[in-house]
Parts: sequence; structure tokens; C-alpha cells
Amino acid sequence: MASLAAGCGGDAASPPLVGTLERDRIEIIAEASEPIVALEVREGDHVAEGALLMRLETATATARAAAAASRSAQARHRLTELLNGERPEVIDEARARVAAAEAAARRDQLEFQRATALLARGLGSQASVDQARAANDSAAASLREAQSALAVYLHGSRVEDIDQARAALAAAQAEERQLAVGDARLSVKASRAGTIEAIPYKLGERPPAGAPVVVLLADSPAYARIYVPEPLRAQLRAGQAAEIRVDGMDEPLPGRFRFIAADAAFTPYYALTQRDRSRLSYLAEVEVTGPGAVGLPAGVPVEVTPAAQADD
Repeated sequence: MASLAAGCGGDAASPPLVGTLERDRIEIIAEASEPIVALEVREGDHVAEGALLMRLETATATARAAAAASRSAQARHRLTELLNGERPEVIDEARARVAAAEAAARRDQLEFQRATALLARGLGSQASVDQARAANDSAAASLREAQSALAVYLHGSRVEDIDQARAALAAAQAEERQLAVGDARLSVKASRAGTIEAIPYKLGERPPAGAPVVVLLADSPAYARIYVPEPLRAQLRAGQAAEIRVDGMDEPLPGRFRFIAADAAFTPYYALTQRDRSRLSYLAEVEVTGPGAVGLPAGVPVEVTPAAQADD
């Protein structure tokens, strides 16, 4: 293979690319701003995925969940009431009011007819007829009102009212589930297996919502985080093999470029002269592909030699 140094215009091999060994760093945040009431791990502990790391106070969440449960029960009872209709006792009472209104309407109608007949024979006054007519009209209106109320009880609730009650119940139940999820997240758990790197807050402190409360180094294959000088950037590509030398280890480890940044780390690149362009660097990640990828310590200095140079 041709040496990468040849592409740089020199005969000597280019120096290795330096950086540090890294692993996936997971920041686990607090979902709510509540005091820390229990710490289940310490820095340096190894934890499995799903392990309990800390607990936040649940008093506020419990009260909100109870209120949501009450609203859900209220909406459920309202829907049941609309579906079942009125109680038999209420319907019987409405029928009795209709019967009373019918009797009153018949009585007032007879009074109106009697007053009209007396006026025709000259034995009554127009005022008596007007009063009887008003009483008759009022009794007829009361009868219609009682009949309408009975019809509502007999026909049941409107479809629109039932649909609204169903929607209100669904909203209340959704709120209840949402609060239950938030309550569960007050028990902070490991999202991946790994080693506890940092616990920024102490027992009794109240971290703000969204703040990282545990930093976890995942049990994932290690990778080298390096910077590629501008003269070598065009000769490297993702997927290219490499050799990784870790401080403290006698034998190099096999690796592969998995990422090379498209933008230079040091800017402004558009203002650099031809002489200054060589000072640009591009962030790159080289994953360790051998069997020793798991368990390597993070933060250790490394030197990476691309395959073309390693073969020379």
C-alpha cells in the first residue's frame, strides 16, 4: 500500500494520530425537580440495565395522581349516569307531575268555558273571562313542560352528551396514565449497563428538572477520539482499518474509522491561507474491533495509525 505520508508530499511516515480512548457517556436526567431521598449506588459501581440508581421524593406526584384518579372516577360516573338514564323513581315522579298538570289543565279549561258561557248570557264579566283564559293558557303551558320533562327521561341522553362524556373520561384516564409514568420516573434507573462515573448531586439536594443526576459509562466497545490534520483528511474514509496503540498495553489493537467530521474543528476555515490550512483538524472516531474492545478504561491516551501507514 502507498503510505499516507506520500500523499502529504514527504517520504517519512506521518506521525500517528493522537487522542484518548472513550466509551459512550450516558447522562441520566431528573424528570422533576424533587429532593433526592435515596442513593442506591456510588461512583465507580457497575450496574446492570434497569438497576435502581436513586429515588426522588414522591409526595407531590402522589397527590397529583390522587387528584387525577378522582377526576377520572367522576368522569366515569357521569358517563354511566348518561348511559343508564334516570332512576325509576325520578321517572315516576315526572309521570305524576304530568298527571297533575293534565288535571289542572282540564279544570282551568272548564272554568274558561263556564266563564265564556256566563258572559254570553249576560251573567258574567269580561274580566272574569280574561282571568279564566289566562289560567287556562298557563295550565296548558305547564302541561307541555311536564310532558317534555317526562319525554327527556324516557328517551335518555342525547348522543352528543354521551360522546362528550366519553371524551372527558378518555382525557381524565390519559392524564392519570401520564402522571403514573412521571411517578415511576422518580425512581431513577440505569438506561444501559455500565459504570457510574459521576453523581453530581448529594442526598437531600433538589436537582432542577432536566439536570443530569447520574453519569454512566456504558458497557459498549471502546473507541478512540482523535483529530485528523488537514493534509491527511482526504486520504481517510469511514470504514478504513487502523491500528490503535493504548498507553500501558504492549500490543496494538485493531480498529476501524467509524466517523470523520465533515467540518474542521478549528475555524474560520474560509479565512485561512494555503499555508494556514494545514493547521485545520477534523474530529474522528475509531472503534476498537478486536476482542479487547470491552473493559478498556476511558480517558487513556492513544495513538492511531491508519492501515496504509501501518502496512509500510
